[in-house]
Amino acid sequence: MRLCMFHPLEHPMERGWVGRVEGEHVVHLAAQTLQTFFSGGGSAREHAVYPLDGVRLLAPVLHPPAVRVFDSQTSFEFANPAAILGPEAEIVRHWSASNDQLQSLTLLARLAAVVGAEGALAGFTLCADWRAPGATPPKDRDFALGLAPVVVTLDELDLGPAEASVRVDGAERLVRPFPDFDWDAARNLAAEGTALFPGDVLVGPSAGRVDGLGEGDVVVLEHPDLGPLRQTVGSGA
Repeated sequence: MRLCMFHPLEHPMERGWVGRVEGEHVVHLAAQTLQTFFSGGGSAREHAVYPLDGVRLLAPVLHPPAVRVFDSQTSFEFANPAAILGPEAEIVRHWSASNDQLQSLTLLARLAAVVGAEGALAGFTLCADWRAPGATPPKDRDFALGLAPVVVTLDELDLGPAEASVRVDGAERLVRPFPDFDWDAARNLAAEGTALFPGDVLVGPSAGRVDGLGEGDVVVLEHPDLGPLRQTVGSGA
């Protein structure tokens, strides 16, 4: 399944509804969030069907219980769940008064797994890991973490050797395969000594980085089966 959170264009909502994307339509499912959909066994009653061009797709998991970002198979760092932003979001880094000009941003292209029921991996999406190179870690990454509009469940996704691509204002800036990564081992490490909850996000290693992104740049992260995730760099003033 290709799962999403959405709202009809004429009925804006911050959280939206759970949906299943089928071709050029979205089927409204009777669940409050994607987390509750997974907790309920991955099935729900169907409501109305909407044309895809008549809805806005949102971040599939707006408030994850936890976000872990892996740069290697054996270690991870926690990221800020409040920094999650969905498709068409404006990426803004608010600089302190001591900064006299807006510094450029960096995008790291990543895959992310979403945890479902009983701590199992439920599906995958794209992740735009935004960084502010001029800020001191961990504040360099604390302001924006983009998630693509759909979560594709494991029964419909072949991660394989597919490449990630990043376009900036229509120009291709990155084409590179995601690194080999043992997602089951990462899940086991994340769960060691604690509990994973539906909606937890595990972010894998980067396929590459795009530097020098500035105000007004339209950035699109794509994968053959996921995305596209389109976001725009806004003013940091």
